[in-house]
Amino acid sequence: MTINNRIGGVSRRDFFKVAGTYGMSSTLLAAGTFGGAMTAANLAAAAESTYERRFAKEAKFTLKFGAAGFNPRNLLIERAGCLEFARDLESRTDGEIRVEFIGDNAICGQGSCAEKTQQGIVDMYAASTQNSAGAAPYLNVLDYAYMFPTRASQYHFLYSPDSQRILRDPYEKNHGLKFLFSHCELRGIQLGLKWKDKETVTSVEQLAGTKNRVTGTQLGRIAMEALNLNPVPIAWEETLDGLKQGLIDGAETWASAVAYANMSPVVSQCVDLEFFCGTEHTAMSAAVFDSLGGELQDAVNESAYLAQVHVQAANEAALVKTVGYSTPQLPDTIFAKDGVRMATISAEEKRKAEEMCSPEFQPQLWNEWRERINGWAGGIDTYQEIYDIARQIPVETLPENVEPRRWWKG
Repeated sequence: MTINNRIGGVSRRDFFKVAGTYGMSSTLLAAGTFGGAMTAANLAAAAESTYERRFAKEAKFTLKFGAAGFNPRNLLIERAGCLEFARDLESRTDGEIRVEFIGDNAICGQGSCAEKTQQGIVDMYAASTQNSAGAAPYLNVLDYAYMFPTRASQYHFLYSPDSQRILRDPYEKNHGLKFLFSHCELRGIQLGLKWKDKETVTSVEQLAGTKNRVTGTQLGRIAMEALNLNPVPIAWEETLDGLKQGLIDGAETWASAVAYANMSPVVSQCVDLEFFCGTEHTAMSAAVFDSLGGELQDAVNESAYLAQVHVQAANEAALVKTVGYSTPQLPDTIFAKDGVRMATISAEEKRKAEEMCSPEFQPQLWNEWRERINGWAGGIDTYQEIYDIARQIPVETLPENVEPRRWWKG
């Protein structure tokens, strides 16, 4: 496992020394409780306390959590909720469930975590739904272009009891995976350094003909092709080098992903197209969930709900205060320090892009995949149903003001 540079004020050597004494999971969980700088001494004290609490009694279930490239440092940038979920689940079950957190791509990466959960190599995972769609193609259901008008609408859908019927149940039925919770952003184009001296992008026409990285989502490629953005499939772990070497003009991803992956030094403009989902979700093996029994299953659901509420508030704050996803930007944010410009697209220009690529205006582009996804969902019109749910709240609703609901309690 590699810990990038330093976590807080602790060197990689000291971090591994503490982990050698108290175990990697206890050390990672302890490190995740520090909001700012920490020393090797207070990390060791926190890790010892965490270890003693976690091992106070024998666990009935030890669950391996493959968290792609995440660690306590970058989970303070993109607030995906992984450590909060693990800590709360252990506490809520009084140690009957113990979570072995394995991040930093040590056991699985963005493109492989879902598959390794299906294979039983890990019991739960965190990765983007778009990267996971290669192994679990039903996740494409979230990626129709401009189906979600805002981040608030994404959270509203995930809290909705209808998400059980439209997203969660079909996902479990088709792929043996249980969708727990997710962070919510919307994807744009993150332009590399060759755009540093060019004017700030204000329309999709300025991007026409550029070559851009695409994830594992098939629906994302449909939208990008319709927008003349030339999608090139590149693994997330190789995207940084692709941008650095100028092999691609940009990458379709979201703001906090650029920041957490240390990609901002090679990104010049964050073009805020918001054209489809960026959802860093956590899911687990349905077979493992079924093996837990009723009381522990309830605990998993409640911890997932707590993590979802945490993510909703924490990521909205981190976008502005940590990442620099705002106009104007706060001066000490990652984007401000690395010179990443916010390229804001007007509502009128987004409407033009929507008319170029969305199922509402270009249904013929989507028919084949729409029928396939609808079939997997038992024949419902997935796009129209999610589209309608996403518009149940006013478009001006702030993401942090969306009402949390326990989605499994219809």
